[in-house]
Amino acid sequence: MKLGKHIFGVGAMTGISRIFGFVRDMLIARVLGAGRLSDIFLAAFKLPNLFRDLLGEGALSAIFIPMYTDLKKDDAFAKNVFSWLMVVLLGITIIFEIFMPLIVWILAPGFADEVGKMQLTITISRIMFFYVIFVCGSAFLSAILNAFSRFLLAAFMPVLLNIMLIGALLASAFYSHGIVLYVMAGTVVLSGIIQMAILWLRIRQRHFGLHLVVPRWTPQIKSLLHRLGISIIGNGFYQITIIVGTLVASFQSGAVSWLYYSDRIVQLPFAMIGLAVGTVLISSISNALADGNMRSVYLQQNSSMRRSLMLIIPCMVGLIILAEPIIRCLFQYGAWTPESTHAVATAIKIQALVLPAMMISQIYSKTLYAAQDVKTPVKTSMISLAVAAVIYLAAFPFIGYLAIPVGVVISGYLKNALLGRACAKRGLIKLDGRTARAVVAFSIIAVALGAVLYMVPISGIIVLGAAICGFAILYLPVAYFIDRKI
Repeated sequence: MKLGKHIFGVGAMTGISRIFGFVRDMLIARVLGAGRLSDIFLAAFKLPNLFRDLLGEGALSAIFIPMYTDLKKDDAFAKNVFSWLMVVLLGITIIFEIFMPLIVWILAPGFADEVGKMQLTITISRIMFFYVIFVCGSAFLSAILNAFSRFLLAAFMPVLLNIMLIGALLASAFYSHGIVLYVMAGTVVLSGIIQMAILWLRIRQRHFGLHLVVPRWTPQIKSLLHRLGISIIGNGFYQITIIVGTLVASFQSGAVSWLYYSDRIVQLPFAMIGLAVGTVLISSISNALADGNMRSVYLQQNSSMRRSLMLIIPCMVGLIILAEPIIRCLFQYGAWTPESTHAVATAIKIQALVLPAMMISQIYSKTLYAAQDVKTPVKTSMISLAVAAVIYLAAFPFIGYLAIPVGVVISGYLKNALLGRACAKRGLIKLDGRTARAVVAFSIIAVALGAVLYMVPISGIIVLGAAICGFAILYLPVAYFIDRKI
């Protein structure tokens, strides 16, 4: 498998999706404003997204692909898992449709204070929740394609959702403003249907033989559900930690918004590089482990680490150097103050330090998942997130909202150390000298160019773009040459 080619392709699709997502968010703000309608849509959209995160994109793929590969891509196993998934999703949907008034009241009790807001949210949530069946089904079909090293089409699916929502928002000028929420909710569901149909047709074209059957309870299904339950617990703990961070930050005026924008900026390079590496690596390492080829495992790990750190290290340096100009050029308009720019930039400078640890942790955790070890990544996540929550609470009285990015950095490196130790103890990782030398060289070059970048006066968005492009033009050829020759 050509790791670099696949990682670049998935990363490019992720970047395109983020760009369209940014356009979508701007149009939502323009069409719905920042009041009643936007509150209803965003609250209703959270529910299917929560289930997508818990059941769909990450957990199910990370557990299914290694088992599927270990069973020599057995069609009967895939059909059985798919059928069980559809039954479970249908059951969840029916339960939520029935109890939606209670669920919305729990998630957004304040909506009851405004006449009609709670009822409209319940209605839109009921429409949009059908998306759960299709988005989680699409995630499973994507996992099938990924297991056969078909990555691009699956990576394109989030782009399709954003494109369709953008179309619905642009078309809002031609229909009554009162039905805009219904149109958007319907568009979300329709996008899920189209995504699933496209992926299903692609799988049928490849003669993978996937279709619904009568679900059977087998030892493999029992094992998969057990591992999935453990993973969901870990993801649930992550959601709780986010809530703790938000609650702590809410005691400082403006802090919740500052942290939201800083996290969006820092997560962008990781989404484009780290998630792409994880998506490709779990499939390739699963295949190597199934064949008992540890040499291939080690080669893929070292290659992925060099290439991902070659890209993520300059991103870290660039964010630290350019945090303030980036926020000033993107957001400092209207009610946005220079104080807010400085606050967000400071959080970015701290949180960017965790990017290399997040990148390496992705490689470690996907290796463990490929080895069908679900418990270790979940345990390490729970430990690191608990440490983060303690830091939030302990440091907030002294450094305010900056306790959250500090906690993120410390817990990120702790998680990385725990995962690395777990892999080493099981003989699942072996870093070579070439990787260590390359990472040191990448760091030296990035810091040196960062020092030059620091002296460039950034007067506007054009100069900012030119500075970023200049940094990349100088860095990438040298780093690529080092990766090839060191």
